[in-house]
Amino acid sequence: MKTYGPGDLVYTPHQPLETLFILKKGRIRIFRVSPDGRALTTAIIEPGTIFGEMVIVGQQMHDSFAEALDEVVVCVMSKADVRRLLLSDSRIAARISETLGRRLGEIERRLSDAIFKSAPERIAGTLVTLAGAHNSRPLGRGIQVKLTHEQLAALAGTSRETTTKILNEYADQALVSLGRGRINILDPDRLRRAGGL
Repeated sequence: MKTYGPGDLVYTPHQPLETLFILKKGRIRIFRVSPDGRALTTAIIEPGTIFGEMVIVGQQMHDSFAEALDEVVVCVMSKADVRRLLLSDSRIAARISETLGRRLGEIERRLSDAIFKSAPERIAGTLVTLAGAHNSRPLGRGIQVKLTHEQLAALAGTSRETTTKILNEYADQALVSLGRGRINILDPDRLRRAGGL
């Protein structure tokens, strides 16, 4: 088990690891950086999820970063550990396959959205997707998603400024309310329609 503080990098392209991580506590952001310095968030990992699993299929994480968004605890397994302990159990191997399939489906959906949907639709769709994930929690009124505008922008494939403008418009329409590092979804059904879902 290893612990990382908010903002710590679990792995970088400069220190590639042949490792499987199982997130026990907190959230991890997986992202890539373009040559001009722009970051593209490819996933937000929730507790109970595996990441770094590309090592299992013979690929490495040379061009990705993993950053702790909160205080995180991860179980770290070497390639030999993975082969010995996990792949010998067909149930665990099936779960790893399911995780890879979900990730691939999510990437395909985001690519399709980037081409065919407007920025407001992508923001709304991303919020609805996150509200259904484990990083959201029901409140007295609405569902809270713990992300900054910058993190949401990276997931939706737009700029932070555009994201803030769209979120303010959604707040004016009483679809969401905004707080520091969190977005409360007040009307999930209308937001789902705004996202073209």
